[in-house]
Amino acid sequence: MQKKYLMTPGPTPVPSEVLLAQARPMIHHRTPDFSAMLMECVEGLKYVFQTTNDVLIFGCSGTGAMESAFVNCFCAGDKVIVARNGKFGDRMVKIAKTYGLEVVDLRYEWTETVKVADVDAALKANPDARGVVITQSETSSGVLNDVEAVGKLTADYPDCVLIVDSITGIGAVPCMTDAWGLDVVMTGSQKGLMLPPGLAAVSVSAKAWKAYERSTLPKFYFDWGPYKKNLADSTTPFTPAVSLIIGLVESIKMMREETIEGVIARHSRLAEATRRGCEALGMKLFAPPEGRGSAVTPVWVPEGVDGKQIVKIMKNKYGVTIAGGQDDYAGRIFRVGHLGYFGDFDIITTLAALEMTLAELGYDFERGAGIKAAEAVFMGE
Repeated sequence: MQKKYLMTPGPTPVPSEVLLAQARPMIHHRTPDFSAMLMECVEGLKYVFQTTNDVLIFGCSGTGAMESAFVNCFCAGDKVIVARNGKFGDRMVKIAKTYGLEVVDLRYEWTETVKVADVDAALKANPDARGVVITQSETSSGVLNDVEAVGKLTADYPDCVLIVDSITGIGAVPCMTDAWGLDVVMTGSQKGLMLPPGLAAVSVSAKAWKAYERSTLPKFYFDWGPYKKNLADSTTPFTPAVSLIIGLVESIKMMREETIEGVIARHSRLAEATRRGCEALGMKLFAPPEGRGSAVTPVWVPEGVDGKQIVKIMKNKYGVTIAGGQDDYAGRIFRVGHLGYFGDFDIITTLAALEMTLAELGYDFERGAGIKAAEAVFMGE
């Protein structure tokens, strides 16, 4: 027997309370029982998103939430500024071009943060832009972008909505939707919400609803209007993912009990322990110091070590599944996820498996140094 540890930035581990809730007998979605749970989820998501705006729930992955933002906020030919520094920022550009939008492309290396001054300059050079699109926490790179500062910029442009991909941010890093002036914020169930994949949530501000009223892009399943209308009657326009909604009730209860501030503080501690542990082994972190998030820690593979073998051995021999690099960084970095249902000893276990794997691959380091460094973080040293 081998105990398994899922240490990826999505899907993430699911608490037993959530799994057991989803195992309950199926109920019909047009009943008072389901309506009560649906509205409990909506109110709970508002708490997690730190917003009083409308929050809509879709049966899809995070990419569906991305697509919904474009089709509900824009018309064909609209100009949008996309600031990207990773795989999921790249995806935003692809979606924008699919729907015939004119993209002002602010592209950065994956090891860089989005420069707020560049967004400011792009807005001034393109005052007719109808949107700014940015990823808060890049899953592919671990880079955290300053969406609060960008929100201050877009506040001065009444016809320009700020769309934030916080799929790997919500529940891991601060995301003050209302206080920061974020018009559209999205997340997916398989991240900080501690659920299996299959749900996505989107918060929609008054400014975003104004954009919706002029939008002419084709939409049906992802049309925000019917979702808002149906929520007024505590229901959904289409058959929802009933079991996932039931599970979401439980995960939000857990987050409320810990408090959103406590959740974010825990993620910060786990991230710091992971970073210090990897650095103590002589490895270099991928994300820049000024932009390191708490959802995932990407690490450069040491010289002379096969990065793909690190991932393979940790999974097959030690039962710890981490993520490899994506696109051009496949085999060059590995990524340790600590987003969602994670605690201190998940990090200790992962670092132990990493040390044994590195030793097997011939990497020279002080055995136990990574674990010791992480323990120091957890002990407040």
